[in-house]
Amino acid sequence: MILPRAPAAVIFDMDGLLLDSEAVYMAAFLRASADEGHGFTDAHYRDTVGLTWPVTEAMLKREGGDGFDLDAFMAAWHRHYAVVATDGVPLKPGVLALLDTLDGLALPRGIATSSRRATAEGHLSAHGIADRFHTLVAFGEAAASKPAPDPYLLAAERLGVAPSACLALEDSHNGVRSAAAAGMMTVMVPDLLEATAEIAALCSFVARDLFQVRDAVLRAHG
Repeated sequence: MILPRAPAAVIFDMDGLLLDSEAVYMAAFLRASADEGHGFTDAHYRDTVGLTWPVTEAMLKREGGDGFDLDAFMAAWHRHYAVVATDGVPLKPGVLALLDTLDGLALPRGIATSSRRATAEGHLSAHGIADRFHTLVAFGEAAASKPAPDPYLLAAERLGVAPSACLALEDSHNGVRSAAAAGMMTVMVPDLLEATAEIAALCSFVARDLFQVRDAVLRAHG
């Protein structure tokens, strides 16, 4: 696992990359589907990974068909999420080790997420890591959402680092497309989605976990 150059900054996705939240969201999604009598499956949920809420809602309306009550489904989804996430949403393996390494190398870092700012800040604060990131680009803050490059470009601009000098870490296909379009070194750490041939070709490499990313960063900085 080798990076083409030593990164001057690192920009993270959040859900499914920093937080093991996608599995929690999917469990709640499937319970809501059962409650409301819909036939949504884990495949339907995977189709939403990396999408913004408005795009997800449009997809659900389309898949739900005539008579689909989006408001009722979303209420059931949020209700089940509150139950499934009672004990909190855990960090993904290697998050703290990677952040410690970036501290040691004095590398700035940010987050580019499709979640809303209040949601992102709540998750990060719950784990005591909000102040370990130097910027946060949340849904609606960039001119366009992933897979457009805008969220990553805005994060790089806020960090004061050229996009080509940034390492972007993603778990979703649209996230990889966004980071690659921004001209960043991109690494996918798969969560619910595996890397396709198209997605792997956009990446410097596909990592098993963030421990492998940490090792690659250390190697690049020699």
